[in-house]
Amino acid sequence: MTVVGESEKGAIGSAAAAPLAAASAQDRQLVQACLASTAGAWDEFVGRFAGLLGHVVDRTTAQRHRSLSSADRDDLIAEVLVELLKNDAAALRAFAGRSSLPTYLTVIARRVAVRALCREPESTRSGQQAHGTQPALEPQPADRRNAERDLIDREEIEVLLCRLDESEARLVRLHHLESRSYGEISRITGLPIGSIGPALSRARQKMRESPAAGGVATG
Repeated sequence: MTVVGESEKGAIGSAAAAPLAAASAQDRQLVQACLASTAGAWDEFVGRFAGLLGHVVDRTTAQRHRSLSSADRDDLIAEVLVELLKNDAAALRAFAGRSSLPTYLTVIARRVAVRALCREPESTRSGQQAHGTQPALEPQPADRRNAERDLIDREEIEVLLCRLDESEARLVRLHHLESRSYGEISRITGLPIGSIGPALSRARQKMRESPAAGGVATG
């Protein structure tokens, strides 16, 4: 399976406050070629990003102190690829190119992995621990779980911000990522306080309608 490049790994672990880097022309062209069913485009896409998706699956699984067999891992990577193609490739069509493609794929892959891990029957998890395929670890402290959830939310919100125009993204970033009050936002942006709430509501609605928004709290 393709080895993950350093630049692609960097897209997984960071949650920068600044806007995410835009996609390269090569990535945008590859997505468009896949959507146009260009011969060989999907094989190139899988060849380039299967390693990244596998890395996200491994990291998500490890964060939840779980283990997967090689076959289950491959099935989960395949499930991510299916997610990208279902509903007439809605997730790929939603890629606007204003974030890097590895970052966008990381968000989707992590969401699919979390969903798959959460639906695994409890009896299967118990059986894994009983047979030694998964170490029996102490539960994570609540503050650590919350910190991980906050990190995931922040990364996903940054990607979703790319669906907004510049003024809307700035409002969401100030309020949700920097925890600014309406008064502070008004002083920074010059907007009337009474207009900030409705503007944030409209921005959150756009974020909720994005195919990349599954599972992230935007309300």
